[in-house]
Amino acid sequence: MIAVSASDENIRTVELVKIQAAVNNLPVFAEYDIDRINQMSQIVFDLFEQEDGLDALFGLIRGDLPERLFETAYALACDVAAADGTLAETELRLLEEIRYELNIDRLHAAAIERGARARHLT
Repeated sequence: MIAVSASDENIRTVELVKIQAAVNNLPVFAEYDIDRINQMSQIVFDLFEQEDGLDALFGLIRGDLPERLFETAYALACDVAAADGTLAETELRLLEEIRYELNIDRLHAAAIERGARARHLT
């Protein structure tokens, strides 16, 4: 979620609110220490500054996130990307990379993306 928000180099308040709401309310984050968000944000920012940082980020995600949560992670990333009502080219490219790296089936990805779009229409 943090990577998608930071991908266009313009972290919007609505995206931060979406991330915090997800962490505060979704069962998948029930055991998550909310104080780690700042630490995770710094790791993402540091990785984005490195040449192979995106590869390293996906390595960390695949290493720490159970495969059963890959679609959940993609859905949350889509929600953050859609939160401000616009999708920058960099956000779209990162979502595409997430789909590829997490091996999200294209049909499932389309359904997830459609749901995110529907939730964030104005």
